[in-house]
Amino acid sequence: MEVRTQRTQPRGAPSPSSGASAGPAATNSSDEQHAQDSEGGIPNSGPAPRAAATGPGVHPDDLPDGLVVADSAGRVVCFNAAAARITGLSAADVLGGPLQQALPLEDMDGRRWWQLTDPYGGLATRTGQPERNLLLPGGREVMVAARYVRARPKGPVQRLVVTVRGTEARRRAERSHAELIATVAHELRSPLTSVKGFTATLLAKWERFTDDQKRLMLETVDSDANRVTRLIAELLDISRIDSGRLEVRRQPVDMAAAVRRHVEAHIAAGRTADRFVTRISEPLPGLWADPDKIDQVLGNLLENAVRHGEGTVTIEVAPAPSRSDEEGTAVTVSDEGPGIPEESMSRVFTRFWRGSKRGGTGLGLYIVKGIVEAHGGTITVDRAVAGGARFRFTLPVGAPAFMA
Repeated sequence: MEVRTQRTQPRGAPSPSSGASAGPAATNSSDEQHAQDSEGGIPNSGPAPRAAATGPGVHPDDLPDGLVVADSAGRVVCFNAAAARITGLSAADVLGGPLQQALPLEDMDGRRWWQLTDPYGGLATRTGQPERNLLLPGGREVMVAARYVRARPKGPVQRLVVTVRGTEARRRAERSHAELIATVAHELRSPLTSVKGFTATLLAKWERFTDDQKRLMLETVDSDANRVTRLIAELLDISRIDSGRLEVRRQPVDMAAAVRRHVEAHIAAGRTADRFVTRISEPLPGLWADPDKIDQVLGNLLENAVRHGEGTVTIEVAPAPSRSDEEGTAVTVSDEGPGIPEESMSRVFTRFWRGSKRGGTGLGLYIVKGIVEAHGGTITVDRAVAGGARFRFTLPVGAPAFMA
């Protein structure tokens, strides 16, 4: 049977440490004479200017992490909005006061951090403290790093720049990594168990099986090995996407032909031809993209539509402006059925999201989004007219510079 095809005619902030050192000095000669605080190794504070500067055109409150800067006398001269949010203190309460009161930090053993590090009286060769987990009053865990700014090597500390950030982002990353490991272990265990079982059985009892039985077992081993290969490929893709190293090898791509090829593959696999409708608006602009990765995107979207949707799967290809308003190509894949709940729409392209019919790693759409964005395109999901899910991705022409 042939696929029904309908043709239509076209219609950067600088780092806190460097910024703080660039700011104007907030002390005078008398400030240097303050006595050291006997308890924390930090000078006592007197009257202090309420200055806070990170550099030209940059305001401390624009920084995402907490920034606290103390002068050579140990008095706070900068306390940004993020620091106030993390510590629960206001800038008005801490500016001009001693640093140890603005950041009363303890290590995990309950020891006062400023006494341990002694930034103003410690080794003159020390340049700062690496980031580590510390505790604020009340037991809230934060990640703190410090940089000592000296006017000359081994000279006295002129500025102490402290960055503070919550541990929530790190904990989310740790949970994501743990979930990834658990998912991968689960997905690998089943095919590897099958491969091990069938190969061990064949090696031990080869002569007892008929040729048909041997073929069936070997086909199962081959299928499970392919499953493992796909999972490893997904993990490599995720690593490249997360690190920004996903390579796109651009060459001319016939999107209409690619769509037809994928539909024909589904029909060859036993699905009925009348389940698919393709609509190609020609002529399409010339597209330069990575053909293997475009096949990966189309394969994932069509497989999801067939597996999770119901009724007819409609694939539309048409010219459309890309995100940068340049010429591009849009592909829409929609199905019929229950679709995706409204509350889940925002999570569709995140790791481990699965539809109502559970199965798979939940990594496919995350990878699809990464591939599309690596091409400079966009992808969206909403509800199809027939009630199912509708995925639409748009790619710019992406022609090489020498063709411009």
